[in-house]
Amino acid sequence: MPLVTSTEMFKKVYGKCAVGAFNVNNMEIIQGIVDAAKEEQAPLILQVSAGARKYAKHIYLMKLVEAAVEDSGLSICLHLDHGEDFEICKSCVDGGFTSVMIDGSKLPFAENIALTKKVVEYAHAKGVTVEAELGRLAGVEDDVNVSAKDSSYTDPDQAIEFVQKSGCDSLAIAIGTSHGAYKFKGEAKLDFARLEKIASLLPGYPLVLHGASTVLPEFVAKCNQYGGEIKGAQGVPEEMLRKAGTMGVCKINIDTDLRLAMTASIREHFAKNPSDFDPRQYLRPAREAIMNMVKHKIRNVLNCSNQL
Repeated sequence: MPLVTSTEMFKKVYGKCAVGAFNVNNMEIIQGIVDAAKEEQAPLILQVSAGARKYAKHIYLMKLVEAAVEDSGLSICLHLDHGEDFEICKSCVDGGFTSVMIDGSKLPFAENIALTKKVVEYAHAKGVTVEAELGRLAGVEDDVNVSAKDSSYTDPDQAIEFVQKSGCDSLAIAIGTSHGAYKFKGEAKLDFARLEKIASLLPGYPLVLHGASTVLPEFVAKCNQYGGEIKGAQGVPEEMLRKAGTMGVCKINIDTDLRLAMTASIREHFAKNPSDFDPRQYLRPAREAIMNMVKHKIRNVLNCSNQL
């Protein structure tokens, strides 16, 4: 079974739930995510950041994802997360990705449209879908670093113009989520009125939420218990993400929670087995931690079990 685009996935889940887009960096992370999706019979997007491509190399990640498709029998979409320019998007399109994101959110509105349209024209000619971003999320994750003062919510009226002029297949919007583990100083709030307005202006059109890790307290606590200290980490409440999945959000990005689950498992292993030096002994439980966390996300946050 070949890799697929996100088009049919989004059509099937629109208004009911969201597809999980999980960032991948190595074999164990891919295996844990895919095993969870197979068990839950859930649609799946594996996404690769620019940082992951630098770390693991494009060709290694491609072969690992191809192996996952063959091993699991799942229809998997392989997506570039936060492509910063035309060249990286072109490289991923030419290199076998079935979906790319061009992030021109830091640019003026007209320039963002022009850049997105250029990527769309190239990608569509190759049968690849394109996600774009309008509005800017605060926070730090991989190569994305936006201060609170530089963040901005998505303007609903601009959203419809942006989609019509750029031709992008899905749109990442800013309604209050943020990248990384340190999301809110007080109570988390998502602007559902803004989301409702955008969805009403773009009926049936797939929207995307970035920065949507829930930062599960048990993983933060375990990380802190077994070394280091992660203070003040707070994510998006699960019930808010479930609600967004019924309001036109078809794709929810998850990265920070994967990192926390894996790190917590490895820290615990070495705290209990300080003399261990066999990577298989600490990466096996880390892979299982990833799998269990992703199953939780699919069942309780994305609500997309049995949606194949």
